[in-house]
Amino acid sequence: MAMLEVEGLDAGYGDLQILSEVDLAVDEDEYVVIVGPNGAGKSTAMKSVFGLTTYMGGSVRFKDDDITGRPPEEIIREGIGYVPQNENVFPSLTVEENLEMGAYILDEIPDEAFETVFEQFPVLRERRDQKVGTMSGGQQQMVAMGRALMLDPDLLLLDEPSAGLAPDLVDEMFDHVDRINENGTAVLVVEQNAKEALGRCDRGYVLVQGRNRYEDAGDALLANEEVRQDFLGG
Repeated sequence: MAMLEVEGLDAGYGDLQILSEVDLAVDEDEYVVIVGPNGAGKSTAMKSVFGLTTYMGGSVRFKDDDITGRPPEEIIREGIGYVPQNENVFPSLTVEENLEMGAYILDEIPDEAFETVFEQFPVLRERRDQKVGTMSGGQQQMVAMGRALMLDPDLLLLDEPSAGLAPDLVDEMFDHVDRINENGTAVLVVEQNAKEALGRCDRGYVLVQGRNRYEDAGDALLANEEVRQDFLGG
């Protein structure tokens, strides 16, 4: 049984329905990517897992517990971390203070939590006292991901982690995602850089107009002629 199971999900915002009968699954330690054209509902699908949309039907189960429609403050306690695409750091706080915010539900933050993040992102150890608003976009994204790792989640949700990064930093960001997964955290990634993401993941989904269109291994989707022509630029 998959660690995360989304079945027949209908969701949106207010009265606006974006997703129709969407199915997704992530196994333990798996790296899964959601790709598709703009407006396909990729981010909405991810936000729905984390309780940030209007639930309209279907189900979301995590480690066999029904988390459908539950609020984010409950979902994070189940072992799911989430990094939104925008406004995902506190710019006026230091690196260390941002990381502390990621563990706000704990009465006391263990030193091991910081060490895990600093091992993943060594530059953050060097800059732990620096205000995050003065850092580069790539470093800010590391802070956002590090904050989500402070609770040692079983599943990490990443919404467009390469968005807005300079081209020479995109590969580095994907390398970080690879290592997070290799260290035992399952990841579900929404990504516009579809070729790069599918080339690294275990499995991918293609969403179109709020519905499932394709599901397969990442390399199989890259080799699929229809997927290449319609969504990957040939």
